[in-house]
Amino acid sequence: MQQAPRVVRAERPPPAEHVPVVIVGAGACGLTAAIALRDLGIACVLLERDATPSGSTALSSGFIPAAGTRAQAAQGITDDAATFAADILAKTKGTAAPHLVQAYAQASAPAIDALAGHGLAFSVLDNFLYPGHRVHRMHTLPQRTGQALVAGLLQAAQDAGADWLGEAHVVELWVDSADRVRGVGFARPDGRIEHLACDALLLACNGFGGNPALVAELLPAMREATFAGHAGNDGSAIEWGRALGAGLADLGGYQGHGSWVVPQGALMTWAVMMEGGKQLNARGQRFHDETQGYSEAAVEVLAQPGGVAWNVFGDRQLALAREFPDFREAEAAGALRSAADRAALAAVIGCAPEALAQEIDRFGPPFHAVRVTGALFHTQGGLAIDERCRVLHTEGRPFPNLLAAGGAARGVSGNAVWGYLSGNGLLSAVAGGWIAAHTAAACLERPHA
Repeated sequence: MQQAPRVVRAERPPPAEHVPVVIVGAGACGLTAAIALRDLGIACVLLERDATPSGSTALSSGFIPAAGTRAQAAQGITDDAATFAADILAKTKGTAAPHLVQAYAQASAPAIDALAGHGLAFSVLDNFLYPGHRVHRMHTLPQRTGQALVAGLLQAAQDAGADWLGEAHVVELWVDSADRVRGVGFARPDGRIEHLACDALLLACNGFGGNPALVAELLPAMREATFAGHAGNDGSAIEWGRALGAGLADLGGYQGHGSWVVPQGALMTWAVMMEGGKQLNARGQRFHDETQGYSEAAVEVLAQPGGVAWNVFGDRQLALAREFPDFREAEAAGALRSAADRAALAAVIGCAPEALAQEIDRFGPPFHAVRVTGALFHTQGGLAIDERCRVLHTEGRPFPNLLAAGGAARGVSGNAVWGYLSGNGLLSAVAGGWIAAHTAAACLERPHA
């Protein structure tokens, strides 16, 4: 039986092995932090609830936005942190936390360049722009999958000397009367609780999208939506924060996606929409502006009859879609329908031919269609943190040695679904993990090898 997260108040750390920095979660955030800590000569242990690291990162497309990187320069792309920050703020209509927007935009390039120095072969997608980005800044590994990103980060962390422990579900934070974290307790598969003492703790343990009770409480619009994220998004950080008196922020922010393929259960790239594809409902009508973003599209799709829509596109968009492994897998599973003319497409959708939106004539015939719904992927609110990723009390002062980043912390998407700029989740994970590592180093009373 899964144990609930709890805070143990104790003046001394649990009787256990000591490690300078403990990191809860071995996704993009935790692994980036571990690599950075090892670059600083600091020992750390990653505690991962799964047998093998995966998390939200593995379920993503693996595209990390960053501005001013060596990879961009190599492809002749001019970008900088100020432009990136402006794009984030524009997408959120100025509602994103300005201190985090600036910190993450500025840290994105050093973080990516540092990871590239550990053998991650990043290149920049430069054949289309995601919604809200004025510059090509999505960094990807050659495989273009989140699974490849996790695998690459894990290998780099191990090569750098970071330790990690699988099937170690952290359920306890040991905290003294001065609010200093003294250690953690983690559940093993047989139910035993083991402990680690530490000098600093980084929560990199995802959000709360996989906790139905918290979703119903904090994101009622998504309470009936498909959750397409990882089960590790159990809200532990929220529960610990509430127990500790930590601030919580932007709990209404989340990443939805209006292109979750059904019934196959796969993510279809939004590049098809950005390159001219259209979404039609069961009546053959176009119902929103697809170029605004895939996150807010989730709400639009769920509001349609049956909570579904059809992605309709032509041969050019199909060729682009087939560049992405997730789409190829969905196509192999039978998701793609093709139609020689409007009448055939209407038969696929189940509407009258004359009802079909006229806009689709711009790219067909032939027409191609994929049935999709709206889904909840990842929450964007969480523990309130400062620009150094230190967790803050409700009144604003930082905890002495408790850090959070990635899905455990407040992100840069504001407090609503429409504030999500493509890649914000991995931006918070990678830039946040890199910043948190340097902050953890400063928390230590003495250097550790």
